[in-house]
Amino acid sequence: MSTAHPLYPGFLTDVAGIEVGHFTETRRPTGCSVVMARDGAVAGVDVRGAAPGTRETDLLQPSNLVDKVHAITLSGGSAWGLDAASGVMRWLEENHIGLSTGYGLVPIVPAAVVFDLGVGDARIRPDAQAGYQACLVASRQPPAQGNVGAGTGALVGKLFGMPRAMKGGIGTASLCVEGITVAALIVCNAVGDVIDPSTGQAIAGARTSDGKALLGSRDAMVKGELPQNLLAGTNTTIGVVATDAVLTKPQAQRLAQVSHDGLARAINPVHTMLDGDTLFALATGRSGKNASMLLLATLAAEVTARAVVNAARAAQSLTVNEQTWPAAVDLLPAS
Repeated sequence: MSTAHPLYPGFLTDVAGIEVGHFTETRRPTGCSVVMARDGAVAGVDVRGAAPGTRETDLLQPSNLVDKVHAITLSGGSAWGLDAASGVMRWLEENHIGLSTGYGLVPIVPAAVVFDLGVGDARIRPDAQAGYQACLVASRQPPAQGNVGAGTGALVGKLFGMPRAMKGGIGTASLCVEGITVAALIVCNAVGDVIDPSTGQAIAGARTSDGKALLGSRDAMVKGELPQNLLAGTNTTIGVVATDAVLTKPQAQRLAQVSHDGLARAINPVHTMLDGDTLFALATGRSGKNASMLLLATLAAEVTARAVVNAARAAQSLTVNEQTWPAAVDLLPAS
């Protein structure tokens, strides 16, 4: 990674009570990531993309009973990857973590997936054992970024065909203001381009026909260049925004909602019929502090945008079956 374009600072694990673990498949580019809250975290969710792949999201609605989750699973493999959450549940149960029902513990593990079946052998996808393995390595240490976990097979900029796309990935960032930490972990597999909000410039996305430069999907469409017909749901950006502030369940849902503003700043186009964009919000309450929702919303959107940019900047080029997808680091000019 060029020092001319450093990653935005911070990690999801800067939030007290949060651990992250990755499982990266070695047989083809795919994997899963787990965000763990052993003591439980108040949770919310917001789905903006039109083609989501999710599990256990209904229970996060403020009017429903369960208000805390024990982990969030992010996975490749499209709908098949939802099975990774079963392995996370198994690990949590073995470690005596879950909702007590009187008949045993039931770990609460919502999940969301991205579509990466077009990268290598689609018959290989994360399963329950992959989720279990991600739990085994989960820790408070800064998680790896780029081509790891659920971001291993992620691509961006597919509006003008897979051959002109670029490598996406997984990224994270955090901010701390007045003793409150807000952080994000984002898997960017968007159909659109990744934009660095600090400059307004695209850093990864659809490339020109010769593959040597960024096309600029928005500008191309405005000028009348029409994208290819793509299968809905073959993209998607998913992730987790977490804070150590004390939140209610409705506030957590609101935090998930406003976090999508960060996606809109860093991805264009976003929330399309071809994406299943889904963001979870977690509040561990470990700081013991109540914070202004205006402050939290501002920080949440900012760290989400930064995590998207980090996902692209940390990515490395990928070659599968003689097809190479370059990464932002390959096209970004030195400065």
